[in-house]
Amino acid sequence: MSNNSNGIDKKIVRKGLLPYVFIIIIMLLVFYFFSAGNPTEHDFTYNQFMNQLEKGKVKEIKIVPKGSGYVYEVSGTLKSYKEGETFEVLLPLSDEVMKKLVEASDTYDFKLEVEPDPEASTWIIILANFLPIVVLVALAFWFLNKQMSSNKSSLDFGKSRARLDNDSNKVTFKDVAGLKEEKEEVKELIDFLKDPKKFQKLGARIPKGVLLFGPPGTGKTLLAKAVAGEADVPFYFISGSDFVELFVGVGASRVRDMFKEAKRNAPCLIFIDEIDAVGRQRGSGIGGGHDEREQTLNQLLTEMDGFGANEGIIIIAATNRPDVLDPALLRPGRFDRQITVNLPDIKGREEILAVHAKNKILAEGVTLENLAKRTPGFSGADLENLLNEAALLAVRRNKNEITMSEIDEATDRVLMGPAKLSHKYTENDRKLVAYHEAGHAVIGLKLRSASDVQKVTIIPRGSAGGYNMMVPTEEKLCSTKTDLLEEITGLLGGRTAEEITFGEITTGAHNDFEKATKIVRAMVTEYGMSDLGPLQFEQQSGSVFLGRDYNKPQHFSNEVANEIDMEMRKIINDCHKKAKDIINKNKDLLKLIAETLLEYETLTKEQIDYLVEHGHMPEENEENLESLSITKLREIAKEKGIKNYSKMNKAELLKELDQ
Repeated sequence: MSNNSNGIDKKIVRKGLLPYVFIIIIMLLVFYFFSAGNPTEHDFTYNQFMNQLEKGKVKEIKIVPKGSGYVYEVSGTLKSYKEGETFEVLLPLSDEVMKKLVEASDTYDFKLEVEPDPEASTWIIILANFLPIVVLVALAFWFLNKQMSSNKSSLDFGKSRARLDNDSNKVTFKDVAGLKEEKEEVKELIDFLKDPKKFQKLGARIPKGVLLFGPPGTGKTLLAKAVAGEADVPFYFISGSDFVELFVGVGASRVRDMFKEAKRNAPCLIFIDEIDAVGRQRGSGIGGGHDEREQTLNQLLTEMDGFGANEGIIIIAATNRPDVLDPALLRPGRFDRQITVNLPDIKGREEILAVHAKNKILAEGVTLENLAKRTPGFSGADLENLLNEAALLAVRRNKNEITMSEIDEATDRVLMGPAKLSHKYTENDRKLVAYHEAGHAVIGLKLRSASDVQKVTIIPRGSAGGYNMMVPTEEKLCSTKTDLLEEITGLLGGRTAEEITFGEITTGAHNDFEKATKIVRAMVTEYGMSDLGPLQFEQQSGSVFLGRDYNKPQHFSNEVANEIDMEMRKIINDCHKKAKDIINKNKDLLKLIAETLLEYETLTKEQIDYLVEHGHMPEENEENLESLSITKLREIAKEKGIKNYSKMNKAELLKELDQ
């Protein structure tokens, strides 16, 4: 560790010395440039030059008076010099010397040239004397400026990170689909921001803070933007993590600066996203508190509680985890109003789909109403992603519009991931998966009060070898005991079909068991739906800082724990027995669905209903390749000369035939 730190220190030292080394090099170059003379082949003394001049050996000379006014600088060549050779000599500046040079030139007829003094120019003198200084000062200023700019981020640590939203991207309630009740709750905020005096007349105090909480992707941020857009006030937005820094006190300083800026622009709205990053309960966890976060939270609490009734500043915060927030944040005077932004119902989903489908070309058979029915539990973000995936698939398949085929595939992608076309089944595996999924389908068809079978497939996706999409016949606010028991029975249908058909069980039902066990345990320990009576033994909560299931408190004895296990086993066994009875009575239907799945790989709700009613699939339409069986697709592939068609699954055949 010490070696590494020494290496880092050496790098820092070297980096710090580089500017100074650079300045020294520049100074040396400037000094050399202004001090170095022109190189000559021969340097004469005064006597040597005069001796050569009197003997007539001079070929040509050039005289330049020096700026000092005391000497001539004489350069030239002798008759005995080769090409390129020159001499240089300094002569005293006097009339006598100049007379001798002129007389020698007349006597020996050599070229004599006299040039003006270049240093006699005032500008040249100024440049020669001050240019090096200017260059050095400019370089020093550049390095200092660079040093200051590199440290700029450290100088504004305490500045607010809140950003002002651009008016060009203004959002209103027209852009927020669904959320009817939530919009009604925040309309008072809009009226207050527009006309606060109307509330002050009657002594009403508008909520200082509004907390939006709910599942991810339900539109909390969009709703906050719409409030500011409807009120036409500045919208400051910041993330909770933008407050917290390494150094204690920085977050508190940013909070103060944010509110100071907001007061200058009141009325306005501040939106804090993911407030749980800074608003967690103080002093909790194994390691105690977090000084920086707690000081930031304390400052936030102080600023919120210090507002006057007419400040015109409203704070909206959003989080997915209200259970971890500090109680002081939720008391009156801070976040007075708490609004739950739930997942949209069927009407809300249809409205959301209409918003996101505006710029998309949908085929005639695609209706948003049917799509909304098939997507219970989807958030607004999920629905937007669903339509976007469908559009991408349509482009990939070179289509001019989005058909139901792309929407089906996009739904599967959102729920389970892309199809694993490269995954190869053995025939035995395909048969096991087909009967497993057919078992789920049979239970779903015979227990109509539980759910509707929308789609069955044996194409592997994610970690699943196949899956059965089942949605409730109608969306309910709460579930009855019968609903939950039938849901458990449906989850056990796959394993039950394996037992009855093959006399063997596989690992394919592990996810079904996981879901069934959670439902059963909740029925016994939370919902009071067992012979133990209406008692709640557990709660859906855990230690916020230790993990949800770590160190979960147990409020019952070991004897009661044993009774809970017995009740769970009893419910599971009863549902398993019921699933066996249903499948034994409908073996023909199980076989029909399974064998059809082996042939078509995917069955939709309409195909399943037709199959149950008529005992066979509807007539195949060769114009719609996706509705054809594998046998028919292989015949078409053979006619088109596609190689290895007999080893391809349906998805691979469709891909080859589309090309």
